[in-house]
Formats: sequence, C-alpha cells, structure tokens
Amino acid sequence: MSSDRRTFLASSALATAGLLVEGSRGFAANDTLQVGLIGVGGRCKHLLKSFPALPNVKITAVCDVFDDNLDAARKLADPKAFATKKHEELLARKDVDAVLIASPDHWHVPLTVDACKAGKDVYVEKPLTHDVSEGKAVIAAQNDNKRVVQVGTQQRNMTHILEAYKLLKAGTIGKVHKVHCTWNRNANRFQRGKDPLDAGKVDWKRFLGAAKAQDFDAYKFRQWRWFWDFGGGIFTDLMVHWIDVVHWFLDLDHPASAASVGDWFAAKDVWETPDTVQTLLRYPKQEVQVYFEGTFSNNRNGSMCEFMGTEGTLYIDRGRYEVIPDRDKKKPEPSALVLGTDPRKGLDFYDKPDGELLHLANWIECVRDRSKKVACPAEAGVSAASAAHLANQSVRSGQIAVWKA
Repeated sequence: MSSDRRTFLASSALATAGLLVEGSRGFAANDTLQVGLIGVGGRCKHLLKSFPALPNVKITAVCDVFDDNLDAARKLADPKAFATKKHEELLARKDVDAVLIASPDHWHVPLTVDACKAGKDVYVEKPLTHDVSEGKAVIAAQNDNKRVVQVGTQQRNMTHILEAYKLLKAGTIGKVHKVHCTWNRNANRFQRGKDPLDAGKVDWKRFLGAAKAQDFDAYKFRQWRWFWDFGGGIFTDLMVHWIDVVHWFLDLDHPASAASVGDWFAAKDVWETPDTVQTLLRYPKQEVQVYFEGTFSNNRNGSMCEFMGTEGTLYIDRGRYEVIPDRDKKKPEPSALVLGTDPRKGLDFYDKPDGELLHLANWIECVRDRSKKVACPAEAGVSAASAAHLANQSVRSGQIAVWKA
C-alpha cells in the first residue's frame, strides 16, 4: 500500500466529519441539528468529546437519573441546556430533533422505541437489546416511524476496517471457515468498598425501570454492566463489537448455537456475570465457526479479531489490519495498514482512527440526508446482540444454547 494511501486513510477521520454535511438534504447543511442526550454517564461524556467536530450540531437537552451526571453534562455540552430526570420530558421538546442514548442496557430498547414514536432520530449505544425478545419491537419502531437509528458499534466506520472489509470481500484470504476474537483486559473493577455516592441524588426507581424491585446499591448503580438486571457482562459489553464486525464481513445473522463457559475468579461474589468467558458460535449454513474469549485478569492479545481463510488470515484491531499468508507466501501478498502512532496491538482505543467521531458523523449525515443509510441500523444491532444473548444463555444454563426463531 502506498504511503499516500496510508496518509489519506490515517487523516480521513476529521476530514470526513468536516465534509459530511455538504450537499445534504433533509436538514439543510447550515441548519442547526438539535440533539438531546439520554444517559449522560461515562460513555456519553466520552462521546461528547467528538461533538465540537460535528458542524451545526447543538446539544439542547440532557437527561439522567443522577444529579451529578446532569450537572457534568451541562458543563461539557451547554450550561443552558434543558435538564431533566424524565426522558418523556426531553422527548416532548420541540428543540430536540434527535437523541443520543447512552443509558444502561436494559433501557436501550424502551428509550429507542419512545424516541422513534416521538419523531426523533436515534443514536443508541450497544448492545441494542437487553433480551432477544426485544428485537422485533425496536426494528418496527425504526421502520414504522421512518427514523434514522444508528447503533453505537463504531468499528463499522473506522477507515482501516472498511479497507479490510474490501480485502475480505475481494477474496484475498480465500474462504473463511473460522474466526477468532478476543477482548482481554487486566482491570480491577471488583472492589465494592464504601461508596460516598448520595442516594438522594439518584432516582433509583426510574433507574430500575422494568427490572425487579430492589434496594439502592451504589456499586450496582456504577457497575451495572456486570449484573443481569441491567447488563450482560463481557459478551454484551465487549464481544458484541467484534461479532457485529463478523456478521457484517461474512453476511451472517444470528448463530444457530452457542457453547459457552463462564467463571468467576477475580470477581467472585461481586459480579453476577462471569469475569472470564469463552464461547463457540456456530453458523452451519454458512460453514463458519466463531470463537471468542474474554477476561478481566490478563490483557494478552487485548481486543482483536482474526478471520482465518483458506489462503491466509486477516487480523484486525482498532488501530490496524494485517494480511498474513497461509499456504503460499506469494498469495496473498503480505500487507498491513497501521493508523496512528501507537505500535501496540489490541488496545481498546487508539489516537487514530477516531471511531466515535466517524460513527457519529455518519449518523448526522443520514439524519440530514434521508436517502443515505447508516452503517449500523437497528437490524444489525439486533443481530449482533442476539449472538451475545445466546452466549449468555449457554453460560447461565450450563448447556449448549440453540437459537429458537
């Protein structure tokens, strides 16, 4: 690959964001798109860093069940923004054209459905669903209300992953029968300790939503991803990113079965979801197996995905791709594209590409021009989440989980 091509790809994130609004229809390019934020905790604050690079986008309202999050979001976004703990109040506002949803998982579908019915376009964090049964309702809400829904699996808009997609589709590595994915971290999130969080600042009942009634728990409130009522652990929080890429690259939907193993080592007696997992997902009609492993006690390999083809292997992480020949060193030709300045493999985040910015920009572009399609609509989000849910079903039952239509 030429150095000019590498330079173009490496610098395309900001360039793309700056050009997206030109020539758009729907909302005119110079019209201000007014966005409301629902769920303004850590993930939303991270996404907020991308908003200054999005032309003619203004945050007009914020919603969260926690006072401190509301205050912090207004400081980051706009001190004059409307603030509420009730998402219904935000969705009723005429100065909100679209919403970004970064709530706990169990609220993703209810909030997305309500937003679509209120005539708002939606960017919603992954996993789209908290249960397999929610899929049809959220797809119907998107389609029946003619809304633009983007699910936050930002790897679909990373420039090097788009290049890797083209290589795979061109047959560069031959027929793919096996995919290996990892998301390994060495992070201590297991200490409960005493939390100074003031329960009076939290609307706990609203946080619970449809979850079973239970007493306020500061640790669960902050670490909800690892409790079944609110999240789905490693499979729904991390694996879902790579499974979305696998489904996209190989034109897959839900797996036929999942055989999973999950254990509680570092998080024993603290998390409900396991801290060390493996799953084998089978797609027999497409003759594909997908193997995923994840842990929170070692970061070997970090976050990566390997497509293992009959002619070679395509390695992807969030900062690079590599093509590794298999049978004949001349076919395929070894190649690599590394974006940014960090040479390490498998990191959660790199300085380039700015995946969040690209993914948000794609959503904004499609909101402005309804003839264009988002990279990850509700259908794709439901598909990726279904694999994670099936993997969790296998962990919780101790048996192979089989897809039921």
